[in-house]
Amino acid sequence: MVSLKDIEPREYQKNIAETASRKNTLVVLPTGMGKTLIALLVAIERLQEFPDSKILVMAPTRPLNAQHKKSFEEFTDLTEDEIVLVTGKIKPEERSELYEKFKVIVATPQTIQNDLENGKISLDNFSLVVFDEAHRCIKDYAYTYVAKKYKERAKHPLILGLTASPGGSFERIGEIKKNLFIEAVEIRTEADQDVEKYVKSVDRDWIYVELPEEMKMVKGILEEMLKDSVYWLREHHFIFTYRPSKKMLLYLQGKVAAKYTQGSKNYSLIWAMIRSAEAIKLEHALELLETQDIFSLHDYLKKLEASNKRTDQRLFKDPRMKEVMKLIETIQKNEIEHPKFEKLKYIVKDLTREDPGVKIIVFANYRATVERITDILRKEGISSEILIGQATKEGKGMTQEKQIEILRRFRDGEFSVLVGTSISEEGLDVPAVDYAIFYESVPSEIRAIQRRGRVGRQTAGKVIFLLTRGTRDEAYYWAAFHKEKKMKGILLDMRRRLKKRNNLKDWIE
Repeated sequence: MVSLKDIEPREYQKNIAETASRKNTLVVLPTGMGKTLIALLVAIERLQEFPDSKILVMAPTRPLNAQHKKSFEEFTDLTEDEIVLVTGKIKPEERSELYEKFKVIVATPQTIQNDLENGKISLDNFSLVVFDEAHRCIKDYAYTYVAKKYKERAKHPLILGLTASPGGSFERIGEIKKNLFIEAVEIRTEADQDVEKYVKSVDRDWIYVELPEEMKMVKGILEEMLKDSVYWLREHHFIFTYRPSKKMLLYLQGKVAAKYTQGSKNYSLIWAMIRSAEAIKLEHALELLETQDIFSLHDYLKKLEASNKRTDQRLFKDPRMKEVMKLIETIQKNEIEHPKFEKLKYIVKDLTREDPGVKIIVFANYRATVERITDILRKEGISSEILIGQATKEGKGMTQEKQIEILRRFRDGEFSVLVGTSISEEGLDVPAVDYAIFYESVPSEIRAIQRRGRVGRQTAGKVIFLLTRGTRDEAYYWAAFHKEKKMKGILLDMRRRLKKRNNLKDWIE
């Protein structure tokens, strides 16, 4: 008989697991509050009810899956011979044997989708499927496919979705619920009585910097060029605002490209394709300048300059772009850097001087920025390592084995500062982190919550936001803030409705 060992679940974990053992459940719980233990409790319950069945646990990355495998090994009396981690690196024919042999399968969703499509795995005998980071279960992500096939084929199906941040709209949350066939939603916030006593305090600090005058000149020219494209799109009724977001521009680009592909090749549509492409590229250039550094902007513009694409060539025929390139060369020659680098260096130096055993995570969007930050810190004698995703077309990257090793070394205190891209945001098991530093803000409430969730898991901590005044940094910060506020309102309203419905059901019965 499978059972839990070496850990005592909290009351709210038991209550949530009780619901999740009976119905397809979406669990929304603050990061660090033990969603994994809830999955273990439900898995044990299902294996006790159906002893010959299997359990499938999925998470988006191998490091996350490695943590799930470790949790089953440490906190249940299942043996290592009953739990296996499966990824695309294992040959398909070998994976088929593993699915047959092991009781608990921990895998990436893409691997499971591929093996379902190729008949390498049958979900008939799985009594529980866990979807970690369930906010990804939208559109055509692999989770959606796996959930559908599982629901169709399993003899005793049960679905458990886990997330700290399902999203900031009814539509998104509704899509997740629909795709996972959710029947119950278990929501807890930091303010709930049964959770509050376990939440560690997390302070916030906002540190502002000013863009140097030379960079402001580059910013002004790029904004002028962007305005030309945006105004054309607005005046020709392709957009209905003079201040579109990048998301809006990307949507427009896809829409006009689809119309063009379908055969509508009028003059106005062709110009809309050109103008939207220009606007997206100029928007990205401004984001690099304002939130990253001049070197990232220079590299990006040099790639556009070398491109054979008509829109890129058109941009560089504009005399204003030539002026931008001259200004950038002058800035680099005079070694003028984005002030965030200097500010970050002194923040980290002060923190490590005050406490040599401190653990700090620095989040940055781009690999080049991550590498630059690490170089600066190492020159100051601060032990730092990077955590980035796997190799891309450019060849830079980190194997999943290396990612797991870096996390282990950080956990063991072998270095003080982990500098990472978005892979360091989702669900990583990094206990007792004292500080999280946002090198730049992110407009996504999901990513902002994931970043902050690295702090205050076992001890009190602080989140530090580096913001360039009057730029996208501030705009992105407030965008995420308002989306998160809206998301919490939606979740609380959803919980009130569910409670009201359940009370009415109990009264009728």
